[in-house]
Amino acid sequence: MMKLLKLIVLITSIGLLTAFTLKSVDTGYRIGESIEDFSLMNIDETMVSLADYEDAKGFIIVFTCNTCPYSVANEDRIIALDKKYKTQGFPVIAINPNDPFVVPDDSFEKMKVRVQEKGFTFPYLLDVGQKVYPKFGATKTPEVYIVTQNDLKVQYIGAIDNSSRDANKVTEKYVENAVAALLAGKKIKKTKTSAIGCSIKK
Repeated sequence: MMKLLKLIVLITSIGLLTAFTLKSVDTGYRIGESIEDFSLMNIDETMVSLADYEDAKGFIIVFTCNTCPYSVANEDRIIALDKKYKTQGFPVIAINPNDPFVVPDDSFEKMKVRVQEKGFTFPYLLDVGQKVYPKFGATKTPEVYIVTQNDLKVQYIGAIDNSSRDANKVTEKYVENAVAALLAGKKIKKTKTSAIGCSIKK
């Protein structure tokens, strides 16, 4: 009887642990869910929110940083996305989620330098206190979330394209395909891909 009781307790404990683990892994916004707006400081020291973009149709929100080699390899592609789609209603909003105390080269001052070096055409915001990226469930830099403006619903999550380091080897442009579908009023064929990059430093 005692052995049976111990077995029941063990099975129950494993079940609870498994449930907790699955729940903790499955965090952040899902496709079709509405996000909360945020207010973060841009490198020009103004606060930026999605509500500021009254004429936008949606947003290409990119979690990126100064230091990750994958982010650096995608900077020109992010600039190109903004230049192509900002005038069509889908501007890029870049957010640096890293803790600058852990990675000094991702500090606010270093972000300003990076913007000047690369000529970013979009806001580059610092997630002060790291309060925004966990809500999204972002884990990598770079990682993209495409959101529509009218309902703030997530339409796409993942990588920019299928070549994380070499732009010359891209054969499928996930973000471009998704935005093009939204602009055409069509369904996005691939709503989620695996973001490949550096882990967010916290």
